[in-house]
Amino acid sequence: MNGYPSGKFYRNLGFYLLFLIIVISLATSLMQRETPPQIFTYSQFLDAVQRGVVERVIMADQSVAGEMRDGSRFTTYVPNDPDLIKILREKNVEIEVKPPAEPSWWARVLSSLFPTILLIVVWIFLLQQLQGGGSKVTSFVKSRAKMVDPEKVKITFEDVAGIEEVKEELKEVVDFLKNPRKFQKTGARIPRGVLLYGPPGTGKTLLAKAIAGEAGVPFFSISGSDFVEMFVGVGAARVRDLFATAKRNAPCIVFVDELDAVGRHRGAGLGGGHDEREQTLNQLLVEMDGFDPNQGVILIAATNRPDILDPALLRPGRFDRRIAVPQPDVVGREAILKVHVRGKPLGKDVDLKVLARRTPGFVGSDLANLVNEAALLAARKGKSVIEMEEFEEAIDKVIAGPERKHVIISDREKKIIAYHEAGHALVARVLPNSDPVHKISIIPRGGVALGYTLQLPTEDRYLMSKQELLSRLTILLGGRVAEEIIFKDVTTGAHDDLKKATEIAREMVCEYGMSEILGPLTLGRKHKEVFLGRDIAEDRNYSEEIAYAIDKEVRAIIDQAYEQAKDIILKHREKLDALATKLIEKEVLNREEIDEVLGFEAVLGEGGSSIQPENEEEGREKKDER
Repeated sequence: MNGYPSGKFYRNLGFYLLFLIIVISLATSLMQRETPPQIFTYSQFLDAVQRGVVERVIMADQSVAGEMRDGSRFTTYVPNDPDLIKILREKNVEIEVKPPAEPSWWARVLSSLFPTILLIVVWIFLLQQLQGGGSKVTSFVKSRAKMVDPEKVKITFEDVAGIEEVKEELKEVVDFLKNPRKFQKTGARIPRGVLLYGPPGTGKTLLAKAIAGEAGVPFFSISGSDFVEMFVGVGAARVRDLFATAKRNAPCIVFVDELDAVGRHRGAGLGGGHDEREQTLNQLLVEMDGFDPNQGVILIAATNRPDILDPALLRPGRFDRRIAVPQPDVVGREAILKVHVRGKPLGKDVDLKVLARRTPGFVGSDLANLVNEAALLAARKGKSVIEMEEFEEAIDKVIAGPERKHVIISDREKKIIAYHEAGHALVARVLPNSDPVHKISIIPRGGVALGYTLQLPTEDRYLMSKQELLSRLTILLGGRVAEEIIFKDVTTGAHDDLKKATEIAREMVCEYGMSEILGPLTLGRKHKEVFLGRDIAEDRNYSEEIAYAIDKEVRAIIDQAYEQAKDIILKHREKLDALATKLIEKEVLNREEIDEVLGFEAVLGEGGSSIQPENEEEGREKKDER
């Protein structure tokens, strides 16, 4: 140790000195503290003056401080009394009057400069907001498109399956972005815009991501609704900013999802050409094909409603290429399933070809959901692999909804539901032009379904014959007929069947020209474009007489199908009872169990020849009688 004091010593010395100063200050204030003045009321003050005990007063505004002859002090508050000075002078009280207290010089300066200081602060704040990338004012009109780094896009065409023809069309766009000289040599011009349209879930957005991943160029993604705002001119400004940014990063891809949000037919609503959405569309038209061409900027858009887009948007030079993204066929569904089961443990009994045949009408998003539901079911059961059982259950869940096991159904209602579903299945098995029945269930599913009969086609169909439509009508009415025959009454359980049957019958008469009386005509115009009021009712282009004939034909078709279903169920009443009894016992029957109860070969052979009219004349006679 050296002889110098440490830092701790100085800290302690400072503490003791501070403590000593505080003690001395308190002692001094206590010693010098005077007795506080008494507080008088005005009456007490006047009484003291009258008694002559007040020595002097000090008046300031309406407050008075004074001193008594015995040396004590007091304070009071006096009103505006004009006789007070006279009374004080009569009693020889020394009077001192002080002027009103004036504000200090710094208070006067601050009050005079405060408005100027406030304006300067507001101006500095606005300048800070208007400068730099964090501007809140200028960013309001900037495009909200998100730029995706091509190196971060992991999706390629290998991740897109089931739409090979569409991929081939889009590979040409990717090839141009990678090797533009190949096309420039022949004088070819790449399409400026590509419109992808099709039902929801078919993979339009996924295709755009795959193009970005394959091309390796900057990719701007934005939704059509991001352009439109409540303030006039903002949408058009955002379109200009989007294309200006795209030109700086050319070659690049701009993807606009849900184009119909901004590209809807002009004049379709209120506001005319001055509508904010229409100004945005006009700016988009100019940017796509105006005096200033966009070199190296390819616009790809996706929509579910190409029928409502403005014609100027679809002309060559803007969207040169329009590509339909359809629902996948059975081969496409199998390819999509292969993509979604990658990395998932599958059981040995899983056959993707069978699953593809059992999912007609499913799009890519449906199949992705199907695989995920099957994986969740397997995990819930504690399995390490996904087996065919989980996929079957997942198909039922996607089609009809989850099971409602908590619903308690009485024995009578359960019997009605069983006969209803058995009626559907029996008629479907008998008719030669119907899809085979895959499963019957009387377990409640989804929101309102108390049971269902699942038919699966053996192949994808793109056309429906008249006989196939009539068979579908007969199957729909089979449940209602079974209730009527067995219970001599009908229930509300067939309301959805009746709704679908009526729609099919009306379409056969009004759209497909399948009426023998009205002939091959299309009656009524349906407006797919959502104009004001046009989506409320169908435009009738026929007379009241034709309308009566349409209703009569629709009724005749429904009656014919109803009688056909009634003949089948009456002829095979024993099969209906056996199938309903088995269904009540097991609640769910698959195709093999249905065939075992009905005897597929015999029933089909009997029904195929017995339910059809012997000749055309007999069929017409039955229609005329009704």
